[in-house]
Amino acid sequence: MKNELTSFPSGKAAIFNGTGIPFEFIEKDVPQLKDGEILVKNLYTTLCGSDIHTYCGHRIEPAQVVLGHEIVGEILSMSEADIVNDFRGEPIKVGDRITWSIFAVPAGIEAPRPDMPQKSDHLYKYGHTLASENNIFSGGLADYCVLQPNTAFIKISSSVPVKVAATISCAHSTVMGALRVAEQIENKRVIVFGAGLLGLSCVAMCKEAGAQWIGLIDNDQARLQWGSKFGADEAYLSITEDHAGDLPWPEADVVFDMTGNPGAMKIGIDSLALGGCAVWIGAVFPAKPVQVDAQKIVRKLLQIRGLHNYNYDDFVNATRFIEDNYSKYPFEDLIEKEYSLNDIEAAFKYASESKPVRVGIKIS
Repeated sequence: MKNELTSFPSGKAAIFNGTGIPFEFIEKDVPQLKDGEILVKNLYTTLCGSDIHTYCGHRIEPAQVVLGHEIVGEILSMSEADIVNDFRGEPIKVGDRITWSIFAVPAGIEAPRPDMPQKSDHLYKYGHTLASENNIFSGGLADYCVLQPNTAFIKISSSVPVKVAATISCAHSTVMGALRVAEQIENKRVIVFGAGLLGLSCVAMCKEAGAQWIGLIDNDQARLQWGSKFGADEAYLSITEDHAGDLPWPEADVVFDMTGNPGAMKIGIDSLALGGCAVWIGAVFPAKPVQVDAQKIVRKLLQIRGLHNYNYDDFVNATRFIEDNYSKYPFEDLIEKEYSLNDIEAAFKYASESKPVRVGIKIS
């Protein structure tokens, strides 16, 4: 028996049409589901840093896009005739709470590498895709989201706060990918540049992975105060990239950059011990080149590795991490202010000007 609605509801979406242009609210009927699609009632969306960069014009999205890709929602309808399982193999039903990957790989498209599905051709990306006349429900800043076939989604217990569950599908999954790329964390000295949600998640994950010592660096003293609550051993204010003499923190085996700031990335390279590895995930918008001393890279046997988005294993492992640790670390408190969908303009203004760790949008 198909889990289909007899009639599909209408819903609202906040359309972003470009920097400096007010959001446009559109009300439309939810389209009839096609085979393999799932209709989700959005519950909560958090504003990711890339959403803020788009809003401020630092990165360009297509005109008429429904932003928001850190989302949690409840299944409202499925077009499948048979039993449907989530990505972990758990049976799902209408009413289950889920979160889903930022991307869907279209049928028939092969990933460039098995561990890089997020780099497949013709990706459908939630919160980044043009809102079409036939379906505006493609992101988190809307009442609903239509999940495309081949979307990896995971059932989430209602015991996990919606504010935390929403952040799994971007922030925590990306950070889990960064730890995968870094390989060995246990007994290593780690430095994390950036004390936003990515950085604080990284600190907590490294703590759980058995890091010997963790340092956290940021230019915002208020953000640094979160460090000890997530497992940082020391917190330091940023220094300038043209620093002279000894660094104010010890050398590290692994350095994570969550900032995308060329100066911070340069200092990160300078902070590496012999044989160290720098993992960069914050550089997702145009910036000046990083001035790297090639001789230092060679003589100290250093490595630089980059990661954009995440793969399916990262998504599964990040979900498990949050399920195991959402009450151990104060992730919910990092959603520092909450708005309704109707107040999305004020939410972005606050997020871009006050720079909280995260702003939450309560959809329903």
